[in-house]
Amino acid sequence: MSTLERLQPFIALMRLDRPIGIWLLLWPTLWAVWIAGDGHPSWHIVVIFTLGVVLMRSAGCVINDYADRDFDGQVWRTADRPLASGRLRPHEALQVFAVLVALSASLLLFLNIETFWWSFGALGLATLYPFMKRWTYLPQVVLGAAFSWAIPMAFVAQGKTPDSLCWLLYAANLAWTVAYDTQYAMADRDDDLKAGIKSTAILFGELDLFIIGCLQLLCLAGLGAAGQQLQLGWPWWAGLAGVAGLFLWQWRHCRDRERMHCLEAFKHNHWVGMLLFVALLAGWLQKATLPPT
Repeated sequence: MSTLERLQPFIALMRLDRPIGIWLLLWPTLWAVWIAGDGHPSWHIVVIFTLGVVLMRSAGCVINDYADRDFDGQVWRTADRPLASGRLRPHEALQVFAVLVALSASLLLFLNIETFWWSFGALGLATLYPFMKRWTYLPQVVLGAAFSWAIPMAFVAQGKTPDSLCWLLYAANLAWTVAYDTQYAMADRDDDLKAGIKSTAILFGELDLFIIGCLQLLCLAGLGAAGQQLQLGWPWWAGLAGVAGLFLWQWRHCRDRERMHCLEAFKHNHWVGMLLFVALLAGWLQKATLPPT
């Protein structure tokens, strides 16, 4: 067996072969890094937060598969995951999780002590999330809190106190995350009902697309308010208009609630995050070129 073949189950466990989760976590992190850095963050901050996203998302996938190892075999999409299929053992997953958390913690050595204390929130939310689907129909809200935690950390890492703008971004990203993770959960809804797994897709029922639309509108409203406060000008508003169009495409694409269509709508959110980051950069560039008032 080649080295790549031996590593393949670990790559699959960390979901490195499916980077959509990395992108969905990275884009809002970069929004916050640039905003907290007043449009010109230090490159060492950018590199550290990017590496942190990859490591913590991988750690989150590992602990998620560990928590769901007895359920994944009952869901069509997850039956072949390394723990569910027996290619890896639970203790191996815990070892990988410990290594990833240790590597993530090592990045904190290059940041201020305040960021170190805030990092416990990220670790706690990432560890708690996989178990929430047994206790509540709102695990997507916990995921949203976890996926948004890098936003205040980006402010703290650059010597700023998380302010109203920071929490506005946090709330907007939380709403967006719950929306797209509900799309993801819609693909598994029938299997989750049989397995006894809870989700917002089950909670919302026939109102799923309506509530997703409301959450997307809340996201747009929050981002619009943030852009107004930052005075990002027409590039930001053009970006938000484009995002509204992407959200409309998602609604139309998964309105039949067919599994693959819901998954495709979920993955489509990568373009939402990227477009917003491009609009942010363009808005900051346009702002910098305006004559002083």
